[in-house]
Amino acid sequence: MNERKRSLLLVHVAIVFLGGTGLFSKLIELPAIDIIAYRSLLAAICLLIILTVSKNTIRIDNIKHLGLMLIAGLLLGIHWVSFFHSMQISGIAAGMIALYTYPVMTVFIEPLFHGKKPQPPDIACGFAVLLGVGLIVPEFSSANDITVGILWGVFSALFFSLRNVMQKYYLSSYGGLTSMLYQCFIAGLVSLPFITTTPNHITPDHWLLLIILATIFTALPHSLFTSSLRHLKAKSVGLIASLQPLYGALFAFLILQELPTAMTMVGGAIILGAAIYETYSV
Repeated sequence: MNERKRSLLLVHVAIVFLGGTGLFSKLIELPAIDIIAYRSLLAAICLLIILTVSKNTIRIDNIKHLGLMLIAGLLLGIHWVSFFHSMQISGIAAGMIALYTYPVMTVFIEPLFHGKKPQPPDIACGFAVLLGVGLIVPEFSSANDITVGILWGVFSALFFSLRNVMQKYYLSSYGGLTSMLYQCFIAGLVSLPFITTTPNHITPDHWLLLIILATIFTALPHSLFTSSLRHLKAKSVGLIASLQPLYGALFAFLILQELPTAMTMVGGAIILGAAIYETYSV
């Protein structure tokens, strides 16, 4: 197997694992911020071990970059907490689909960093995403859990997009795993003051699930994802990543018997179509 085929296999495996993260929002019966606090810190420990064993540097060049890493970690933490909260309220498929509004959001956020205006097709994608979100929202009422959950998912997408743009323009000199190490640690650290479940009150079953989430479903896929980038085009990786909500919905159906509605699938197809277009046009 040549390096490109091996990398394609690795990135597909990574996306399958990342698609499975949504299960833990339901399987771990804790508030979203508690799950993310423990997930982030455990993942940081795992990433530190991986980087140490592979003899990769974890050094930050200067105070400015450390400050930027702090901001990126805060953005990642807000993204993860709101994403898990979204899935806990609205369901895994709806939450993951709402998150995938982020590629189109990125098109409108990036001009703040490089000054290039969005093109007409990008604006059309923006309207398509609004239509898709409108279709998966059952009613525009704060009393509807699915609606509230989807709004949390869109909120999560905004912070994910901001974090990704910051990573691209200010922190790209650092390896993906090094950045994830710091950002996971920061996300966990800033979440700790807000947790409602102390470690001694977490059941052994939930500890096991948290460890699996942090290692197999966080540190491992990010390691595989990062190693695959050396041999694949960014747009190829982005297109494969668009399969994540589909894997997530499949896992939710097979393990939790959670079936998305017809309108969720139609709206999701529109949103994912726009996300794929924006990824492919890079």
